[in-house]
Amino acid sequence: MARPRILAIDVGTGTQDILILEAGVLIENAVQLIMPSPTALLAERVKQATQDRVDLLLTGVTMGGGPGHWAVEAHLRAGLKVYATPEAARTFDDDLERVAAMGVRIVDRPSSANGARQLELRDFYLAELVTALRAFGVSPAFDAVAIAVFDHGAAPPGVSDRRFRFDYLRDQVERGIGLEGFGFLAAEIPARMTRMRAVAANWTGQEPLFLMDTGPAAILGALDDATVAAAERAMVVNLGNFHTIAALLEGRRIAGLFEHHSGELSREKLENYLGALAAGTLSNQAVFDDMGHGALELGPVATPPQLLALTGPRRGLLDQSDLNPHLAVPHGDMMLAGCFGLLRALAARLPDFATVVEDQLGAAVQRP
Repeated sequence: MARPRILAIDVGTGTQDILILEAGVLIENAVQLIMPSPTALLAERVKQATQDRVDLLLTGVTMGGGPGHWAVEAHLRAGLKVYATPEAARTFDDDLERVAAMGVRIVDRPSSANGARQLELRDFYLAELVTALRAFGVSPAFDAVAIAVFDHGAAPPGVSDRRFRFDYLRDQVERGIGLEGFGFLAAEIPARMTRMRAVAANWTGQEPLFLMDTGPAAILGALDDATVAAAERAMVVNLGNFHTIAALLEGRRIAGLFEHHSGELSREKLENYLGALAAGTLSNQAVFDDMGHGALELGPVATPPQLLALTGPRRGLLDQSDLNPHLAVPHGDMMLAGCFGLLRALAARLPDFATVVEDQLGAAVQRP
């Protein structure tokens, strides 16, 4: 790898944020794209089918929900049919009986869908990205690919996917793996992480493929902001389009955590949650009952965080807040925080890439 090149893609609900890290290229000059997310693209295609009054056949793999899910529900309410193969249907729920209860007809063969318009479900738009890069004379050859997706995991029947996800986050934190430990090489992805595994199943290249959860990736990327890096004890919040995650960090150790749906949060509610997290009084059950995922229950915290830092496209939720948050802008680009976190985690897992990542992003923050 004379001049290593790494493709990093952070797949969110509103956007997919793309960065190409290349040896010898200043990070400010790196190729980057902020494009509509796969689920937003799917939603537009479903809406067009609804307008055209045609039935749908959904094929492909399990992908992110949100806008695409809501568009399918609206299509069904319009009196139109939706067929789906089992893997595509798990986008809406891991329990296919619940998907069928929505009105989606599960089929094993596309030919069973009676000529419905076919839409392929996937989170990885590699062919489209390659076309765009070539149009601008940018090589689509990479030495490694890193992708972040939000994965609820495959909850067993009768178990809330919100609770199932947060139990996983809690288990990982209690193992002391750190933020970098929320990423996996393709062959290492746990069986429960069905969305990550679906992305890996779409990868046909020989280069290493690294998958990571979007929340920890954004928190890790925010540590590249100089002000955040200087704080020994910080609370870092990623306010995404669909999910909000807040981490209380002692050095690099995750001391506290909560996760919620951004659309359920007002400024006052979020301020209260952050205050309780900082004090160690936040209740896991209270967050869950408020349609969030959950919280780590710490007990009283003796030393409050020195800094509250925000990143993510919904950070305006705390505009003019008395909490006086710092807007984290790692390497001058808030929207790429997840990509920077992906690169840091990839370098930790594959040391052969550590040099090029540190040459372009600087040495990783070493906090006590």
